[in-house]
Amino acid sequence: ARLVFDAINAKGGIGGQKLELVALDDAFDPQRSADNAKALIDKGVIALFLTRGTPHNQRILPLLTEYKLPLVGPSTGAMLLHEPVHPWVFNVRATYQREAERCIRHLTGTGVTRIALVQVDDSFGQDAAAGALRGFGGTLKPVVHDTYDRAKPKFDTIVRNIDKAEAQAVLFLGSGTAVVDAMQALRASGSRAQMLTLSNNASAGFVKALGEQARGVVVSQVLPGERALGVPLVKEAHALARARKPDPVEVTPALLEGVAAAKVLAEGLKRAAAANALNRAGLQKALDGMKSFDLGGLELGYSPTDHTGLEFAELSIIGPDGRFKR
Repeated sequence: ARLVFDAINAKGGIGGQKLELVALDDAFDPQRSADNAKALIDKGVIALFLTRGTPHNQRILPLLTEYKLPLVGPSTGAMLLHEPVHPWVFNVRATYQREAERCIRHLTGTGVTRIALVQVDDSFGQDAAAGALRGFGGTLKPVVHDTYDRAKPKFDTIVRNIDKAEAQAVLFLGSGTAVVDAMQALRASGSRAQMLTLSNNASAGFVKALGEQARGVVVSQVLPGERALGVPLVKEAHALARARKPDPVEVTPALLEGVAAAKVLAEGLKRAAAANALNRAGLQKALDGMKSFDLGGLELGYSPTDHTGLEFAELSIIGPDGRFKR
């Protein structure tokens, strides 16, 4: 996101003002997310942006309504940010339900029927699991459907259940360290089941943490492949990454999400500035009127009754070099 904002600022900013991205660390604690959001609101920010975590964003929603503040590009695919339509939330990426359903339909489409589902026991896990269960269709069901505590995850019993059920594949719905621990525990048990997870784990850090177990893990994605240079958005991201001085950065799925979200926010600000309404209400109105916007090979649009954004979802697999391959 900073790459996009720096490029805009280098050309004079928007409406005569420079874009400033202020980041606060919530340590992945939902209450701290809300506290940070309130602190930023008190500082007079024009919007919240790229906020991570499903329960974390859930805590922020009441503040958006109270202070009439747009949230653009939340870095979560939670359905609660899509339905019912929240007048101040403008999603960019696809929903977790769509990703999870895509994972299950891929497995069943290739003849895999013994599928286990492991989810964190919070709003994120429940949301994503709803999409996964929809992917099974009317006749097939998971051979195991277990939950784990987000604060104190334990996987011994879950792994035993998966082994006992002779699962051919396991879809893990959770975040970061917990999913890594679960996957390593499954492999330590001797299971060779195909392992899958969602785009919230599509990061170099996730791959590094998995170590030798990373190869072959399927990870859903919400934007085109980072080496798909035929897609204008991806080509632009590479140009921005190379131009970063003195240290160019690697184009990753996470970087692409940041670029896409930043482009949407910048377009909304430009339209608000053109209407001489470069403020919170003006940004909301500008985004609501953004019927069709080309992100660079992907089209996005909003209306007062639709704040979903993109619906793009496909699968990648981690190769022997630690990179995501489509």
